[in-house]
Amino acid sequence: MTSFSNVLDKEGKKEPSGRFRGLDKTSSSRLAVVKLYFSNSQLLPPCPMANPTENLDPNPPTRDPEDEAEELYGDKRELEEEEEDEEDTVSNAYRTKTESLFRRMRSAPVPVRVHDVIVKGNSKTKDHIIEAEVEAVIREANTLQELLEASRVANSNLRALDIFDSVNITLDSGPPELPGTTNVVIEVVESKNPLTGQIGAYTRAEAKSSSVEASLKYKNFFGYGDIWDGSMVYGLDSSAEVGLGMYLPRFKALPTPFSSRLYLSTQDWLKFSSYKERSLGLSLGLLSSKYHELVYTVAWRSLIDPSRLASESIRRQLGHSLLSALKYTFKYDQRDSYLRPTSGYAFSSTSQIGGLAPDSRSLRFFKQEIDLRCAVPLGFYRAALNFGVSGGVTFPWGSGYKNRASSVPERFFLGGNSSPVCSLGGPSALWGFSTRGLGPNEARRRGDVERDFVGGDAAVTAFANLSFDLPVRWLRERGVHGHVFACAGNTAKLTENEFRNFSAPKFMETFRTSVGAGIVLPVSLFRMEINYCHIVKKQEHDRAKSGFFLTFSA
Repeated sequence: MTSFSNVLDKEGKKEPSGRFRGLDKTSSSRLAVVKLYFSNSQLLPPCPMANPTENLDPNPPTRDPEDEAEELYGDKRELEEEEEDEEDTVSNAYRTKTESLFRRMRSAPVPVRVHDVIVKGNSKTKDHIIEAEVEAVIREANTLQELLEASRVANSNLRALDIFDSVNITLDSGPPELPGTTNVVIEVVESKNPLTGQIGAYTRAEAKSSSVEASLKYKNFFGYGDIWDGSMVYGLDSSAEVGLGMYLPRFKALPTPFSSRLYLSTQDWLKFSSYKERSLGLSLGLLSSKYHELVYTVAWRSLIDPSRLASESIRRQLGHSLLSALKYTFKYDQRDSYLRPTSGYAFSSTSQIGGLAPDSRSLRFFKQEIDLRCAVPLGFYRAALNFGVSGGVTFPWGSGYKNRASSVPERFFLGGNSSPVCSLGGPSALWGFSTRGLGPNEARRRGDVERDFVGGDAAVTAFANLSFDLPVRWLRERGVHGHVFACAGNTAKLTENEFRNFSAPKFMETFRTSVGAGIVLPVSLFRMEINYCHIVKKQEHDRAKSGFFLTFSA
Protein backbone atom coordinates (compact mmCIF):
# COMPACT_ATOMS: atom_id res chain seq x y z
CA MET A 1 0.00 0.00 0.00
CA THR A 2 1.41 3.37 -1.00
CA SER A 3 0.51 6.37 1.14
CA PHE A 4 -1.23 9.16 -0.75
CA SER A 5 -0.37 11.70 1.95
CA ASN A 6 2.75 12.53 -0.05
CA VAL A 7 0.49 14.09 -2.67
CA LEU A 8 -1.75 15.87 -0.16
CA ASP A 9 0.80 17.13 2.35
CA LYS A 10 1.86 20.66 1.39
CA GLU A 11 4.90 20.55 3.65
CA GLY A 12 6.21 17.41 1.96
CA LYS A 13 7.63 16.00 5.18
CA LYS A 14 6.85 12.37 4.46
CA GLU A 15 9.29 10.20 2.53
CA PRO A 16 8.67 6.92 0.75
CA SER A 17 9.99 3.80 2.40
CA GLY A 18 11.62 0.63 1.16
CA ARG A 19 13.41 0.47 -2.14
CA PHE A 20 12.10 3.87 -3.27
CA ARG A 21 13.65 5.77 -0.36
CA GLY A 22 16.31 7.21 -2.59
CA LEU A 23 13.80 8.90 -4.91
CA ASP A 24 13.02 12.59 -4.55
CA LYS A 25 9.73 13.78 -3.07
CA THR A 26 8.19 14.56 -6.44
CA SER A 27 8.92 11.08 -7.70
CA SER A 28 7.63 9.48 -4.51
CA SER A 29 4.32 11.31 -4.76
CA ARG A 30 4.00 10.27 -8.36
CA LEU A 31 4.66 6.67 -7.41
CA ALA A 32 1.55 6.81 -5.23
CA VAL A 33 -0.50 7.58 -8.32
CA VAL A 34 1.30 4.90 -10.35
CA LYS A 35 0.51 2.39 -7.61
CA LEU A 36 -3.16 3.22 -8.05
CA TYR A 37 -3.26 3.32 -11.82
CA PHE A 38 -1.06 0.32 -12.59
CA SER A 39 -2.44 -1.90 -9.83
CA ASN A 40 -2.73 -5.64 -10.52
CA SER A 41 -0.23 -5.39 -13.36
CA GLN A 42 3.20 -7.03 -13.51
CA LEU A 43 6.18 -4.88 -14.23
CA LEU A 44 8.39 -7.82 -15.09
CA PRO A 45 7.39 -10.97 -16.97
CA PRO A 46 7.51 -14.19 -14.95
CA CYS A 47 10.60 -16.33 -15.48
CA PRO A 48 9.91 -19.88 -16.89
CA MET A 49 11.21 -22.77 -14.76
CA ALA A 50 12.45 -26.14 -16.13
CA ASN A 51 11.54 -29.55 -14.67
CA PRO A 52 14.19 -30.19 -11.97
CA THR A 53 14.06 -34.00 -12.42
CA GLU A 54 14.48 -34.05 -16.17
CA ASN A 55 17.81 -35.57 -17.54
CA LEU A 56 19.12 -36.24 -14.05
CA ASP A 57 22.46 -38.13 -14.01
CA PRO A 58 22.28 -41.15 -11.58
CA ASN A 59 26.08 -41.10 -10.96
CA PRO A 60 27.18 -37.48 -10.57
CA PRO A 61 30.92 -36.84 -10.40
CA THR A 62 32.49 -36.10 -7.01
CA ARG A 63 33.66 -32.53 -6.32
CA ASP A 64 36.12 -30.86 -3.93
CA PRO A 65 34.29 -29.24 -0.90
CA GLU A 66 36.34 -26.04 -1.32
CA ASP A 67 35.19 -25.78 -4.93
CA GLU A 68 31.60 -26.30 -3.83
CA ALA A 69 31.90 -23.60 -1.15
CA GLU A 70 33.49 -21.16 -3.62
CA GLU A 71 30.77 -21.88 -6.17
CA LEU A 72 28.07 -21.53 -3.49
CA TYR A 73 29.32 -18.15 -2.32
CA GLY A 74 29.81 -17.06 -5.91
CA ASP A 75 26.21 -17.93 -6.70
CA LYS A 76 25.11 -16.00 -3.62
CA ARG A 77 26.96 -12.89 -4.75
CA GLU A 78 25.52 -13.24 -8.23
CA LEU A 79 22.03 -13.60 -6.73
CA GLU A 80 22.47 -10.42 -4.66
CA GLU A 81 23.68 -8.53 -7.71
CA GLU A 82 20.71 -9.82 -9.70
CA GLU A 83 18.32 -8.69 -6.93
CA GLU A 84 19.87 -5.21 -6.92
CA ASP A 85 19.61 -5.06 -10.70
CA GLU A 86 15.99 -6.19 -10.44
CA GLU A 87 15.21 -3.48 -7.89
CA ASP A 88 16.81 -0.87 -10.15
CA THR A 89 14.81 -2.23 -13.08
CA VAL A 90 11.55 -2.05 -11.09
CA SER A 91 12.40 1.46 -9.88
CA ASN A 92 13.17 2.62 -13.41
CA ALA A 93 9.97 0.99 -14.63
CA TYR A 94 7.95 2.83 -12.00
CA ARG A 95 9.67 6.06 -12.98
CA THR A 96 8.81 5.52 -16.62
CA LYS A 97 5.18 4.69 -15.86
CA THR A 98 4.99 7.66 -13.48
CA GLU A 99 6.11 10.10 -16.13
CA SER A 100 3.76 8.53 -18.65
CA LEU A 101 0.80 8.77 -16.27
CA PHE A 102 1.43 12.39 -15.31
CA ARG A 103 1.80 13.35 -18.95
CA ARG A 104 -1.56 11.75 -19.52
CA MET A 105 -3.06 13.52 -16.51
CA ARG A 106 -1.91 16.85 -17.89
CA SER A 107 -3.41 16.15 -21.27
CA ALA A 108 -6.73 14.47 -20.39
CA PRO A 109 -8.77 13.14 -17.45
CA VAL A 110 -7.77 9.69 -16.18
CA PRO A 111 -10.91 7.68 -15.34
CA VAL A 112 -11.05 5.96 -11.95
CA ARG A 113 -13.84 4.71 -9.72
CA VAL A 114 -13.94 4.46 -5.93
CA HIS A 115 -14.82 0.92 -4.88
CA ASP A 116 -14.78 1.20 -1.07
CA VAL A 117 -13.96 3.55 1.80
CA ILE A 118 -12.08 1.86 4.65
CA VAL A 119 -11.64 3.51 8.07
CA LYS A 120 -8.78 2.58 10.41
CA GLY A 121 -7.49 3.77 13.78
CA ASN A 122 -10.81 4.93 15.25
CA SER A 123 -11.19 3.03 18.50
CA LYS A 124 -13.83 5.46 19.85
CA THR A 125 -15.18 7.49 16.95
CA LYS A 126 -18.05 5.88 15.05
CA ASP A 127 -17.30 4.89 11.44
CA HIS A 128 -20.31 6.72 10.02
CA ILE A 129 -19.12 10.03 11.48
CA ILE A 130 -15.87 9.77 9.51
CA GLU A 131 -17.53 8.41 6.39
CA ALA A 132 -20.09 11.24 6.39
CA GLU A 133 -17.31 13.83 6.09
CA VAL A 134 -15.67 11.92 3.23
CA GLU A 135 -18.30 10.10 1.20
CA ALA A 136 -20.00 13.22 -0.14
CA VAL A 137 -16.83 14.40 -1.90
CA ILE A 138 -15.06 11.09 -2.59
CA ARG A 139 -17.98 9.29 -4.23
CA GLU A 140 -18.48 12.09 -6.75
CA ALA A 141 -14.95 11.73 -8.15
CA ASN A 142 -14.88 10.05 -11.58
CA THR A 143 -11.33 10.87 -12.59
CA LEU A 144 -7.97 10.70 -10.91
CA GLN A 145 -7.69 14.48 -11.01
CA GLU A 146 -11.05 14.85 -9.24
CA LEU A 147 -10.03 12.23 -6.71
CA LEU A 148 -6.90 14.22 -5.85
CA GLU A 149 -8.95 17.32 -5.07
CA ALA A 150 -11.65 15.31 -3.28
CA SER A 151 -9.05 13.67 -1.05
CA ARG A 152 -7.66 17.06 -0.12
CA VAL A 153 -11.12 18.35 0.79
CA ALA A 154 -11.90 15.17 2.76
CA ASN A 155 -8.67 15.50 4.70
CA SER A 156 -9.53 19.10 5.53
CA ASN A 157 -13.06 18.13 6.63
CA LEU A 158 -11.77 15.49 9.02
CA ARG A 159 -9.20 17.82 10.55
CA ALA A 160 -11.91 20.44 11.02
CA LEU A 161 -13.74 18.06 13.38
CA ASP A 162 -10.96 18.85 15.89
CA ILE A 163 -11.01 15.35 17.39
CA PHE A 164 -7.98 13.83 15.63
CA ASP A 165 -4.28 14.43 16.12
CA SER A 166 -3.56 13.33 12.56
CA VAL A 167 -5.40 12.19 9.42
CA ASN A 168 -3.85 10.16 6.61
CA ILE A 169 -5.69 9.26 3.40
CA THR A 170 -4.31 6.38 1.31
CA LEU A 171 -5.35 5.17 -2.14
CA ASP A 172 -4.98 1.42 -2.57
CA SER A 173 -5.81 -0.80 -5.54
CA GLY A 174 -9.31 -2.17 -5.79
CA PRO A 175 -10.25 -5.84 -6.28
CA PRO A 176 -8.28 -7.62 -9.07
CA GLU A 177 -11.49 -8.45 -10.89
CA LEU A 178 -12.44 -4.74 -11.03
CA PRO A 179 -9.70 -2.90 -12.95
CA GLY A 180 -9.63 0.86 -12.76
CA THR A 181 -10.98 0.94 -9.19
CA THR A 182 -9.45 2.08 -5.93
CA ASN A 183 -10.11 1.76 -2.22
CA VAL A 184 -9.84 4.92 -0.12
CA VAL A 185 -8.23 4.04 3.21
CA ILE A 186 -8.60 6.61 5.98
CA GLU A 187 -6.23 6.26 8.92
CA VAL A 188 -6.85 8.54 11.88
CA VAL A 189 -5.14 9.06 15.21
CA GLU A 190 -7.62 10.15 17.86
CA SER A 191 -6.68 12.91 20.29
CA LYS A 192 -4.61 11.52 23.14
CA ASN A 193 -5.84 14.24 25.48
CA PRO A 194 -9.52 15.03 24.77
CA LEU A 195 -9.65 17.62 27.56
CA THR A 196 -8.22 21.03 26.67
CA GLY A 197 -8.47 24.47 28.20
CA GLN A 198 -7.23 28.00 27.72
CA ILE A 199 -7.28 31.34 29.48
CA GLY A 200 -6.40 34.81 28.26
CA ALA A 201 -6.78 38.54 28.80
CA TYR A 202 -8.09 40.81 26.04
CA THR A 203 -8.35 44.56 25.61
CA ARG A 204 -10.64 46.60 23.39
CA ALA A 205 -8.91 49.93 23.11
CA GLU A 206 -11.75 51.62 21.25
CA ALA A 207 -14.23 50.65 23.98
CA LYS A 208 -11.75 51.28 26.82
CA SER A 209 -12.54 47.87 28.29
CA SER A 210 -10.64 44.71 29.20
CA SER A 211 -11.77 41.17 29.89
CA VAL A 212 -10.51 37.82 31.13
CA GLU A 213 -11.74 34.76 29.23
CA ALA A 214 -11.41 31.06 30.12
CA SER A 215 -12.74 27.96 28.40
CA LEU A 216 -12.68 24.21 28.94
CA LYS A 217 -13.41 21.73 26.14
CA TYR A 218 -13.94 17.96 26.08
CA LYS A 219 -13.80 16.26 22.68
CA ASN A 220 -15.57 13.15 21.42
CA PHE A 221 -17.11 12.08 24.75
CA PHE A 222 -19.68 9.73 23.17
CA GLY A 223 -17.73 8.92 19.99
CA TYR A 224 -20.01 10.93 17.69
CA GLY A 225 -17.48 13.71 17.13
CA ASP A 226 -19.29 15.64 19.86
CA ILE A 227 -17.54 18.56 21.52
CA TRP A 228 -18.66 19.84 24.92
CA ASP A 229 -17.38 23.16 26.19
CA GLY A 230 -17.78 25.56 29.03
CA SER A 231 -16.68 29.18 28.94
CA MET A 232 -16.55 32.17 31.24
CA VAL A 233 -15.89 35.81 30.37
CA TYR A 234 -15.46 38.55 32.94
CA GLY A 235 -15.03 42.15 31.91
CA LEU A 236 -13.50 44.83 34.08
CA ASP A 237 -16.50 47.00 33.13
CA SER A 238 -18.76 44.59 35.08
CA SER A 239 -19.85 42.63 32.01
CA ALA A 240 -19.76 38.84 32.31
CA GLU A 241 -20.94 35.69 30.55
CA VAL A 242 -21.08 32.00 31.46
CA GLY A 243 -21.95 29.45 28.81
CA LEU A 244 -22.27 25.72 28.21
CA GLY A 245 -22.19 24.44 24.65
CA MET A 246 -22.45 21.25 22.64
CA TYR A 247 -21.51 20.59 19.00
CA LEU A 248 -22.39 17.57 16.84
CA PRO A 249 -21.04 17.22 13.28
CA ARG A 250 -24.05 15.02 12.45
CA PHE A 251 -27.41 14.87 14.22
CA LYS A 252 -29.85 12.19 13.02
CA ALA A 253 -31.14 13.12 9.55
CA LEU A 254 -29.75 16.66 9.52
CA PRO A 255 -27.19 17.02 6.71
CA THR A 256 -25.27 19.74 8.56
CA PRO A 257 -23.77 20.15 12.05
CA PHE A 258 -25.98 20.86 15.05
CA SER A 259 -24.98 23.06 17.96
CA SER A 260 -26.60 24.36 21.11
CA ARG A 261 -25.55 26.81 23.80
CA LEU A 262 -27.01 27.76 27.14
CA TYR A 263 -25.77 31.12 28.38
CA LEU A 264 -26.17 33.69 31.13
CA SER A 265 -24.77 37.10 30.25
CA THR A 266 -24.57 40.68 31.45
CA GLN A 267 -23.65 43.51 29.08
CA ASP A 268 -22.73 46.89 30.53
CA TRP A 269 -23.65 49.88 28.34
CA LEU A 270 -23.85 52.43 31.15
CA LYS A 271 -21.04 54.57 29.69
CA PHE A 272 -22.76 54.89 26.34
CA SER A 273 -26.50 54.37 26.77
CA SER A 274 -27.25 54.22 30.53
CA TYR A 275 -28.46 50.63 30.73
CA LYS A 276 -27.31 47.11 31.53
CA GLU A 277 -28.58 44.09 29.65
CA ARG A 278 -29.02 40.71 31.34
CA SER A 279 -30.00 37.59 29.41
CA LEU A 280 -30.63 33.94 30.16
CA GLY A 281 -31.06 32.05 26.94
CA LEU A 282 -30.64 29.05 24.72
CA SER A 283 -29.26 29.19 21.19
CA LEU A 284 -29.74 26.34 18.69
CA GLY A 285 -27.71 26.10 15.48
CA LEU A 286 -30.14 24.36 13.13
CA LEU A 287 -28.20 24.75 9.88
CA SER A 288 -24.55 25.43 9.24
CA SER A 289 -22.90 25.02 5.86
CA LYS A 290 -20.37 26.84 3.74
CA TYR A 291 -22.79 29.57 2.71
CA HIS A 292 -25.85 29.22 4.96
CA GLU A 293 -26.51 29.43 8.67
CA LEU A 294 -29.80 29.19 10.56
CA VAL A 295 -29.96 29.87 14.32
CA TYR A 296 -32.92 29.96 16.70
CA THR A 297 -32.55 31.87 19.98
CA VAL A 298 -34.91 32.05 22.93
CA ALA A 299 -33.91 34.23 25.89
CA TRP A 300 -35.39 36.01 28.87
CA ARG A 301 -33.92 39.49 28.78
CA SER A 302 -34.05 42.44 31.15
CA LEU A 303 -32.78 46.02 30.88
CA ILE A 304 -31.89 47.87 34.08
CA ASP A 305 -30.47 51.30 34.97
CA PRO A 306 -28.45 51.20 38.21
CA SER A 307 -27.29 54.80 37.66
CA ARG A 308 -30.87 56.15 37.45
CA LEU A 309 -29.65 58.68 34.91
CA ALA A 310 -31.07 57.17 31.74
CA SER A 311 -32.79 59.32 29.15
CA GLU A 312 -36.53 59.16 28.64
CA SER A 313 -36.50 56.73 25.68
CA ILE A 314 -34.19 54.34 27.54
CA ARG A 315 -36.36 54.45 30.68
CA ARG A 316 -39.42 53.45 28.64
CA GLN A 317 -37.72 50.19 27.66
CA LEU A 318 -36.44 49.13 31.08
CA GLY A 319 -37.86 45.87 32.36
CA HIS A 320 -38.29 42.26 31.18
CA SER A 321 -38.93 40.93 27.70
CA LEU A 322 -38.86 37.62 25.84
CA LEU A 323 -36.63 37.16 22.81
CA SER A 324 -37.72 34.38 20.46
CA ALA A 325 -36.02 34.92 17.12
CA LEU A 326 -34.95 33.02 14.01
CA LYS A 327 -31.83 34.29 12.24
CA TYR A 328 -30.71 33.30 8.74
CA THR A 329 -27.32 34.31 7.29
CA PHE A 330 -26.08 33.89 3.76
CA LYS A 331 -22.37 34.58 3.31
CA TYR A 332 -20.31 34.29 0.13
CA ASP A 333 -16.67 35.27 0.46
CA GLN A 334 -14.27 34.87 -2.46
CA ARG A 335 -11.52 37.19 -1.22
CA ASP A 336 -7.99 35.80 -1.15
CA SER A 337 -7.41 36.85 2.47
CA TYR A 338 -9.38 37.94 5.51
CA LEU A 339 -6.63 40.10 7.01
CA ARG A 340 -5.37 41.72 3.80
CA PRO A 341 -7.62 41.17 0.78
CA THR A 342 -5.94 41.94 -2.52
CA SER A 343 -8.50 40.44 -4.91
CA GLY A 344 -12.00 38.99 -4.91
CA TYR A 345 -15.35 40.00 -3.50
CA ALA A 346 -17.69 39.10 -0.65
CA PHE A 347 -21.38 39.41 0.10
CA SER A 348 -23.34 38.85 3.29
CA SER A 349 -27.06 39.01 4.03
CA THR A 350 -28.59 38.50 7.47
CA SER A 351 -32.34 38.29 8.08
CA GLN A 352 -33.83 38.04 11.56
CA ILE A 353 -37.43 37.81 12.69
CA GLY A 354 -38.45 38.02 16.34
CA GLY A 355 -41.72 37.37 18.13
CA LEU A 356 -42.18 33.67 17.38
CA ALA A 357 -43.42 32.90 20.91
CA PRO A 358 -47.12 33.48 21.75
CA ASP A 359 -46.40 35.81 24.66
CA SER A 360 -47.37 39.46 25.11
CA ARG A 361 -43.85 40.29 26.25
CA SER A 362 -42.27 38.70 23.18
CA LEU A 363 -40.28 41.20 21.09
CA ARG A 364 -41.78 41.40 17.61
CA PHE A 365 -39.35 42.82 15.11
CA PHE A 366 -37.80 42.29 11.71
CA LYS A 367 -34.14 43.09 11.01
CA GLN A 368 -32.26 43.00 7.72
CA GLU A 369 -28.54 43.63 7.13
CA ILE A 370 -26.47 43.46 3.93
CA ASP A 371 -22.76 43.87 3.29
CA LEU A 372 -20.83 44.02 0.02
CA ARG A 373 -17.01 44.07 -0.27
CA CYS A 374 -14.64 44.10 -3.23
CA ALA A 375 -10.85 44.06 -3.57
CA VAL A 376 -9.12 45.15 -6.80
CA PRO A 377 -5.37 44.52 -7.34
CA LEU A 378 -3.45 47.46 -8.82
CA GLY A 379 -0.37 45.58 -10.06
CA PHE A 380 2.44 47.35 -8.20
CA TYR A 381 3.88 46.97 -4.69
CA ARG A 382 1.12 44.43 -4.07
CA ALA A 383 -1.22 47.39 -3.87
CA ALA A 384 -4.96 46.77 -3.72
CA LEU A 385 -8.04 48.94 -3.42
CA ASN A 386 -10.67 47.64 -1.00
CA PHE A 387 -14.08 49.24 -0.86
CA GLY A 388 -17.35 48.24 0.68
CA VAL A 389 -20.84 49.39 1.55
CA SER A 390 -23.21 48.00 4.15
CA GLY A 391 -26.66 48.85 5.37
CA GLY A 392 -29.38 47.68 7.70
CA VAL A 393 -32.91 48.38 8.84
CA THR A 394 -35.02 47.18 11.76
CA PHE A 395 -38.64 47.84 12.66
CA PRO A 396 -41.35 46.27 14.83
CA TRP A 397 -44.28 44.36 13.44
CA GLY A 398 -47.75 43.58 14.72
CA SER A 399 -50.68 45.72 15.79
CA GLY A 400 -49.82 49.42 15.98
CA TYR A 401 -46.23 48.94 14.84
CA LYS A 402 -46.00 52.46 13.38
CA ASN A 403 -46.43 54.06 16.77
CA ARG A 404 -44.20 51.62 18.68
CA ALA A 405 -40.48 51.98 19.31
CA SER A 406 -38.02 49.29 18.27
CA SER A 407 -36.14 47.37 20.94
CA VAL A 408 -32.91 49.16 21.91
CA PRO A 409 -30.64 46.04 21.77
CA GLU A 410 -31.83 45.39 18.19
CA ARG A 411 -30.98 48.87 16.91
CA PHE A 412 -27.84 49.92 15.04
CA PHE A 413 -24.98 51.56 16.90
CA LEU A 414 -22.07 52.89 14.84
CA GLY A 415 -18.51 53.67 15.90
CA GLY A 416 -15.40 51.88 17.07
CA ASN A 417 -11.96 51.73 15.53
CA SER A 418 -12.08 48.10 14.40
CA SER A 419 -11.15 47.85 10.74
CA PRO A 420 -14.15 47.47 8.40
CA VAL A 421 -11.80 45.68 5.98
CA CYS A 422 -11.93 42.55 8.16
CA SER A 423 -15.52 42.63 9.38
CA LEU A 424 -18.37 41.27 7.25
CA GLY A 425 -21.96 41.28 8.37
CA GLY A 426 -23.45 44.77 8.59
CA PRO A 427 -22.85 48.43 9.44
CA SER A 428 -20.77 48.93 12.58
CA ALA A 429 -17.24 50.38 12.73
CA LEU A 430 -16.03 53.82 11.70
CA TRP A 431 -12.39 54.90 12.05
CA GLY A 432 -11.92 57.76 14.50
CA PHE A 433 -15.34 57.46 16.19
CA SER A 434 -15.73 55.89 19.64
CA THR A 435 -17.90 52.83 20.27
CA ARG A 436 -21.54 53.96 20.15
CA GLY A 437 -20.16 57.40 19.50
CA LEU A 438 -22.57 58.78 16.90
CA GLY A 439 -26.19 58.74 15.86
CA PRO A 440 -29.45 59.62 17.60
CA ASN A 441 -28.88 60.69 21.19
CA GLU A 442 -30.82 62.16 24.08
CA ALA A 443 -29.98 64.10 27.20
CA ARG A 444 -29.82 62.19 30.44
CA ARG A 445 -31.62 63.28 33.57
CA ARG A 446 -30.87 66.73 34.94
CA GLY A 447 -27.54 67.06 36.67
CA ASP A 448 -25.60 64.94 34.14
CA VAL A 449 -23.83 66.51 31.18
CA GLU A 450 -23.48 63.19 29.31
CA ARG A 451 -25.94 62.03 26.69
CA ASP A 452 -27.35 58.59 25.86
CA PHE A 453 -26.81 57.21 22.38
CA VAL A 454 -30.07 55.39 21.71
CA GLY A 455 -29.23 53.84 18.30
CA GLY A 456 -30.99 54.04 14.97
CA ASP A 457 -33.49 51.96 13.03
CA ALA A 458 -31.58 52.41 9.77
CA ALA A 459 -27.84 52.65 9.17
CA VAL A 460 -25.45 52.91 6.23
CA THR A 461 -21.64 52.80 6.18
CA ALA A 462 -19.06 52.87 3.37
CA PHE A 463 -15.29 52.76 3.21
CA ALA A 464 -12.34 52.77 0.81
CA ASN A 465 -8.92 51.40 1.72
CA LEU A 466 -5.71 51.43 -0.33
CA SER A 467 -3.09 48.98 0.97
CA PHE A 468 0.48 48.67 -0.32
CA ASP A 469 3.83 47.10 0.55
CA LEU A 470 6.44 49.17 2.36
CA PRO A 471 9.87 49.67 0.71
CA VAL A 472 11.64 47.60 3.37
CA ARG A 473 12.21 43.93 2.61
CA TRP A 474 12.21 42.85 6.27
CA LEU A 475 8.74 44.35 6.73
CA ARG A 476 7.37 42.91 3.49
CA GLU A 477 8.46 39.39 4.43
CA ARG A 478 6.47 39.66 7.66
CA GLY A 479 3.33 41.04 6.05
CA VAL A 480 3.66 44.53 7.53
CA HIS A 481 2.20 47.03 5.09
CA GLY A 482 0.84 50.55 4.87
CA HIS A 483 -2.62 51.81 4.01
CA VAL A 484 -4.63 54.97 3.54
CA PHE A 485 -8.37 55.01 4.10
CA ALA A 486 -11.59 56.96 4.13
CA CYS A 487 -14.93 56.04 5.66
CA ALA A 488 -18.40 57.46 6.10
CA GLY A 489 -21.60 56.46 7.85
CA ASN A 490 -24.87 57.57 9.33
CA THR A 491 -27.86 56.23 11.20
CA ALA A 492 -31.42 57.48 11.65
CA LYS A 493 -34.57 56.79 13.64
CA LEU A 494 -37.68 55.58 11.77
CA THR A 495 -40.06 54.17 14.39
CA GLU A 496 -42.64 56.06 16.42
CA ASN A 497 -43.73 57.80 13.21
CA GLU A 498 -40.25 59.33 12.76
CA PHE A 499 -40.18 57.96 9.20
CA ARG A 500 -42.47 60.85 8.28
CA ASN A 501 -39.61 63.25 8.99
CA PHE A 502 -36.98 61.21 7.15
CA SER A 503 -35.58 62.60 3.90
CA ALA A 504 -32.67 61.37 1.80
CA PRO A 505 -31.00 64.79 1.32
CA LYS A 506 -31.02 65.46 5.07
CA PHE A 507 -29.68 61.98 5.73
CA MET A 508 -26.80 62.56 3.30
CA GLU A 509 -26.00 65.98 4.76
CA THR A 510 -25.50 64.54 8.24
CA PHE A 511 -23.07 61.80 7.15
CA ARG A 512 -19.99 61.44 9.35
CA THR A 513 -16.67 61.05 7.51
CA SER A 514 -13.03 60.50 8.41
CA VAL A 515 -9.74 59.86 6.57
CA GLY A 516 -6.36 58.61 7.68
CA ALA A 517 -3.26 56.52 7.12
CA GLY A 518 -1.32 53.97 9.08
CA ILE A 519 0.68 50.77 9.32
CA VAL A 520 -0.91 47.32 9.56
CA LEU A 521 0.75 44.46 11.44
CA PRO A 522 -1.14 41.25 10.64
CA VAL A 523 -0.64 38.17 12.79
CA SER A 524 -2.30 34.76 12.70
CA LEU A 525 -5.23 35.63 14.99
CA PHE A 526 -5.92 39.34 14.48
CA ARG A 527 -5.01 42.50 12.60
CA MET A 528 -3.26 45.29 14.51
CA GLU A 529 -3.18 48.84 13.17
CA ILE A 530 -1.34 52.01 14.15
CA ASN A 531 -3.34 54.77 12.49
CA TYR A 532 -3.63 58.51 12.37
CA CYS A 533 -7.28 59.50 11.85
CA HIS A 534 -8.57 62.92 10.86
CA ILE A 535 -12.26 63.64 11.42
CA VAL A 536 -13.57 65.42 8.34
CA LYS A 537 -17.19 65.78 9.41
CA LYS A 538 -19.12 65.06 12.57
CA GLN A 539 -22.30 66.25 14.26
CA GLU A 540 -22.95 67.81 17.61
CA HIS A 541 -22.53 65.45 20.58
CA ASP A 542 -20.60 62.87 18.49
CA ARG A 543 -17.70 61.24 20.33
CA ALA A 544 -14.87 61.53 17.84
CA LYS A 545 -11.44 63.14 17.66
CA SER A 546 -8.42 63.31 15.39
CA GLY A 547 -5.19 61.66 16.48
CA PHE A 548 -3.25 58.41 16.67
CA PHE A 549 -5.01 55.16 17.50
CA LEU A 550 -3.88 51.59 18.18
CA THR A 551 -6.63 49.18 17.16
CA PHE A 552 -7.17 45.44 16.92
CA SER A 553 -9.51 43.57 14.59
CA ALA A 554 -10.38 39.88 14.86
